[in-house]
Amino acid sequence: MAAPQHALAAEVFGGRVAVITGASSGIGAGLARHAAEIGMKLVLADIAADRLAAFADELRATGAEVEAVVTDVADPASVEALADTAYTRFGTVDLLVNNAGIMAMGYSWEIPAERWDAMLKVNIGGYVNGLRTFVPRFLERAARGERSWVVNVSSVGGLLPSPLMAPYSVTKFGVLALSESLHYEMLMKGAPVQVSVVTPGSVKSEIFKAARPGETAPPEIAAFNEQLQKLADEHGLTAEEHAERVFRMVAEGAYWAIPQPEQLFPALQPRTDMILERRNPELQLGG
Repeated sequence: MAAPQHALAAEVFGGRVAVITGASSGIGAGLARHAAEIGMKLVLADIAADRLAAFADELRATGAEVEAVVTDVADPASVEALADTAYTRFGTVDLLVNNAGIMAMGYSWEIPAERWDAMLKVNIGGYVNGLRTFVPRFLERAARGERSWVVNVSSVGGLLPSPLMAPYSVTKFGVLALSESLHYEMLMKGAPVQVSVVTPGSVKSEIFKAARPGETAPPEIAAFNEQLQKLADEHGLTAEEHAERVFRMVAEGAYWAIPQPEQLFPALQPRTDMILERRNPELQLGG
């Protein structure tokens, strides 16, 4: 039985089927654990086969119904195969969580072309492939009066661009645009497909350690990376805390699923004022 604070999410999503990409670690794993806790059936997608298999076994040991599908979200055919497996196993999909993403740090002109290309293909293309694959199926459900949900994971970095993280900022801004366009399109269709966009702040994970620059990188890049990792370690939510907030907000019908407004809003208002007043941006790095 779901804990009392999870009651609404369990009421809305219990017994339903979720597809979660980038599910074997970090935010994705937190979302998957919480989905299992509130009684969802899970289709977990990730490109890291061994880690995905181990995580799926971990959730099955708790009694969850789990299908693990090794998936390259940048490949449309791979995402189609993910959907085919999900529908074969469970007969339907109610919730798509686009979460898979990768990181690169450095000066925008020094990040290798292949790394830029990979981030665009995964962080934007992967979400597009998810929508192109699942939304037509959701619209078929809509014709039968059935609800569906699309949850796209962006970042506070999708509203607040950062130095030394240009590919990440570009792609997370893109996720916001993609999500809002989809939201308007579902309204135009009159379809019961809820779109929500998640803007995580600092979450305890290994994302910055994984993006740590090499020894030959300028020292300011390494220092910035360490600053962000320290912020996550000391002030970040756990992936499970983050997931509980996200599922609650999505269950409440929120488009903007902002789990850490205290990290976003103090910077968002000055940025908005800067744009409205047409002032030049100023560099502000936290201590």
